[in-house]
Amino acid sequence: MPVLASVPTIAPHAPAHWRGAAPAFAPADLAGACAQVRHTAVVVRDDRDGRLGVGIDGTLVAAGDSNCWPVLGLLPPLYPEWLGDRTFSETHGTRFPYVAGAMANGIATTRLVTEMARAGCLGFFGAAGLSLARVEAAVDELARELDPRGMPWGVNLIHSPGEPAVEDAVADLLIRRGVRCVEASAFMGLTPAIVRYAASGLTVDGSGTIQRRHRVLAKISREEVAKHFMAPMPVAILDELVARNALTRAEADLAARVPLAEDITCEADSGGHTDNRPLAVLLPTILTLRDRIVAGQRYARPIRVGAAGGLGTPGALASAFALGAAYVQTGSVNQACVESGLGAGARAMLAQASMADVIMAPAADMFEMGVDVQVLRRGTLFAIRARKLYEIYRAYPSLEAVPAAERAKIEKEMLRASFEEAWASTRAFWSSRDPSQVTRAESDPKHRMALVFRSYLGLSSRWAIDGVTERLTDYQIWCGPAMGAFNTWVAGSFLEAPARRTAVQVALNLLEGAAVLTRAQQLRTFGLPIPSSAFDFRPRPLA
Repeated sequence: MPVLASVPTIAPHAPAHWRGAAPAFAPADLAGACAQVRHTAVVVRDDRDGRLGVGIDGTLVAAGDSNCWPVLGLLPPLYPEWLGDRTFSETHGTRFPYVAGAMANGIATTRLVTEMARAGCLGFFGAAGLSLARVEAAVDELARELDPRGMPWGVNLIHSPGEPAVEDAVADLLIRRGVRCVEASAFMGLTPAIVRYAASGLTVDGSGTIQRRHRVLAKISREEVAKHFMAPMPVAILDELVARNALTRAEADLAARVPLAEDITCEADSGGHTDNRPLAVLLPTILTLRDRIVAGQRYARPIRVGAAGGLGTPGALASAFALGAAYVQTGSVNQACVESGLGAGARAMLAQASMADVIMAPAADMFEMGVDVQVLRRGTLFAIRARKLYEIYRAYPSLEAVPAAERAKIEKEMLRASFEEAWASTRAFWSSRDPSQVTRAESDPKHRMALVFRSYLGLSSRWAIDGVTERLTDYQIWCGPAMGAFNTWVAGSFLEAPARRTAVQVALNLLEGAAVLTRAQQLRTFGLPIPSSAFDFRPRPLA
């Protein structure tokens, strides 16, 4: 953490004057002063004409000294590290209140998580959609690389309503391998898997304070879901876990006294799973809910609320912190970085996206439930084709009932295989991943159709990751409008080229810019004529 620079103090009742280098009065000079966030800013007045200006650092002196200026206000140094809630960084061992969120199918790679940790940020490996063996290998790699250095990292635990056994297995793996932090995503309610993870290892220290072994960052976009994570863990689920010997009685008793998660991430208009809520509406609502629940439960520690979704520019981060976010989380912009697991072709497509180049499409993991995800529209037909498959699924009871014309189109354009061939490959996949799905499908034609259609949705993401060029028009690339805003911001800068986009440089520039914009707004509240250029932080290589 940075050390606070020396800040001049004002003697009680003494008129404050300032002496230093020439203050900034002209618009261009004021913009330059806004950028010096790591220095003390002193708001002064020119008594000759009443103009307001800004001095940097300098010394406070008594009135009457020559070459000094009357002081109207003083702002201490402002560091990007201090934009959020300091307890977030203290708890998670980060330098910055910044999270690189998990992106499924390993798109949030171990390399991405490692680079973010080295830069003082918290990154989550994208475990959703991967085999248990692949998740375990990633956990081993991250533990080997980061744990000896005490660096922060985590893994995604996604709600899998269609595959509860997979969700349980991933949670069990994370507990067994000592993963200390998870990002819980896509949950609509609490499950034994997430409760078990959060409650495992709860203890009481000598002062009577409950200590956690595992920390959960819960992504939510609805009040009713946020309530589940902010409330004490449900007694019914805890008792069930104790009966299964998955928790001790002592752990369950402690879990009934603390919230499941002490970090709640408000997911606004994001890529992937999203309710498309505006952050300026969602975040204040959840903050109010948090205050009410914390007061009612009398928790010993506060619950932090962070912001995600739509964060692709310094202004977006600055506004999130101004709204009260304890930390920020990015997603889409990291997917376009070189550390991402996406293929180069897909990353290039993201780099061309505008703010409006997104669309909602059926989700592979919640296809039967009608849940959508937000994806890239430009350059791919995935959303249109996935929507067609969902309409067919809703309209007919089985693959055999699909009209011949519709069937021919699906087999030729989407599956590129007959229904029979598609089911054979789908059956082979589920036989190794979750045989119960095959058993159900063989007695339920509707479910068999869902699995076949889901195979297209699942493979479309894999094609984008592997760079399968003959499937370019079928790429499924999760993307929110923040991607287009980011592309507009970096145009003409060193971050414009996809090959130069690194997650660390993106993070450092977003945070530095947010600090500069925050300082500009602070000075504007004093009545200074801050020019618009002060709010246009341009990307630059940062150490």
